[in-house]
Amino acid sequence: MASRLPVKSGLFNYARLTATSTNYANRMNRLSNRIFGEVVRPTPTPALRVVKIFSEKPLDLRPEITDYYPRHIETHNLMMKLRRYGLYRDEHEDFKEEMKRQRRLRGKGKPKKGEGKRAKK
Repeated sequence: MASRLPVKSGLFNYARLTATSTNYANRMNRLSNRIFGEVVRPTPTPALRVVKIFSEKPLDLRPEITDYYPRHIETHNLMMKLRRYGLYRDEHEDFKEEMKRQRRLRGKGKPKKGEGKRAKK
């Protein structure tokens, strides 16, 4: 009885097949690269920069770009609520309210309903 050589695994045969430069091997390499998200055809180094740019997320979908500034409206509303409770003092708002109050005392504010120019005639 003749001794048999060990059978090589299919993976080894596939790796050896893709190393050759046959038309079939080239097409299988391209298909493999396409499946695994690699560059399909061999490209020069400067062209890989374009591949890298297109593989990144667009700027409008990246949270580190779109969420750069804090939430001004929500922060302002929170500070106004704290001001009403007396837990925060906003000197600029205090100044504006004082100016409105003094303007009303001098008679410069809007008249109440029914006390306007037409009601005085």
